[in-house]
Amino acid sequence: MNHQYRISTRLLLAIFVFVLASISVAFAQVSSHAPTGVAAVTTTAPASSPHQGSPLQVSDTPVARVNGAVLTDRDLLREMFSIFPYARQHNGFPKAQEAAIRQGALEMIIFEELVYQEAVRRKLTVAPEKMKRAEAEFRQQFNNPEQYQEYLQNEMHGSEQQVRQQIKRSLLIEQVLQSDVENRSAVSPAELKAYYDKNPARFEQPESFSFQSISMVPPLKPTAEQATEARKKAEDALLQAKGTKSYEDFGLLAEKISQDDFRVNMGDHKIVVREKLPPDVVKALLAVQPGQTTGLIQVESAYTILRLNAHNTARKQSLEEVKADLKVELQKSKYEKLRSDLAKQLRAKAKVEVG
Repeated sequence: MNHQYRISTRLLLAIFVFVLASISVAFAQVSSHAPTGVAAVTTTAPASSPHQGSPLQVSDTPVARVNGAVLTDRDLLREMFSIFPYARQHNGFPKAQEAAIRQGALEMIIFEELVYQEAVRRKLTVAPEKMKRAEAEFRQQFNNPEQYQEYLQNEMHGSEQQVRQQIKRSLLIEQVLQSDVENRSAVSPAELKAYYDKNPARFEQPESFSFQSISMVPPLKPTAEQATEARKKAEDALLQAKGTKSYEDFGLLAEKISQDDFRVNMGDHKIVVREKLPPDVVKALLAVQPGQTTGLIQVESAYTILRLNAHNTARKQSLEEVKADLKVELQKSKYEKLRSDLAKQLRAKAKVEVG
């Protein structure tokens, strides 16, 4: 059975990671009743540029066989475009990542073929009303009838039946992933609490400060005159800083007169753990209340003024505070393991030939 015209399934929350050539390529999959992105992803390869790898030509050459089913370079290129959709805009795939993207795409199309064959083995079916809805949604991806006809001729040899078969294939793949992976990846309140209780150190927050800065930075080896001038500028900046009334006022002043790297972000250092700050800075911050400005602090050769926005004492976050993000994280981890296990199980009993 030849599946050279494949439509990829995208399943909610799936992230399938391949690490090749020291590059991690994440594959996000989004659930739908019909395959997504096909209208925008044709398999005509872009031309290359000096910054991209060699141009990819499609000739429907087999790249893999899965229990005899043939997957071609057309399937592979379509999946590569799904992984790196900017390839069209940039006239090709980045040379440094092309091998990883290609290998990741190859693993993905093999996995989907294995899942499809498993669906067939289980004798899964697609309800007529679901199939009808999926066909309608698939057609809606195209901007106009002409675009759909172009796709039909170029990708499906003009066969509406072939389009329906590939939509059905995607829906069957989705069924297996839904039952074997997504439904089983749910995280219960008991699992959340168990993880929270077993990992107390992770939820400990050290003492930290949130603040903004304005700095006057003299030359590396200033003359006496330059040092005096820097001090005078710093004192003038301090007067202006003391006159500010809000985060915005201080930030705008920082953008205008500060000479440190944080000036481009309204002088904001965000949250900094106490142990990462110089002792003089900590001492100055402890001497003021949130919303107040320190005096001049000399940090090495620079003169700095700080506005304290928040002083966060060391504490442990409650389960209520972290449970939303933690649930997503644990569900993702559980999903990835279930999906990986499924891939290993299917591949172990399959004959997969690459090349």
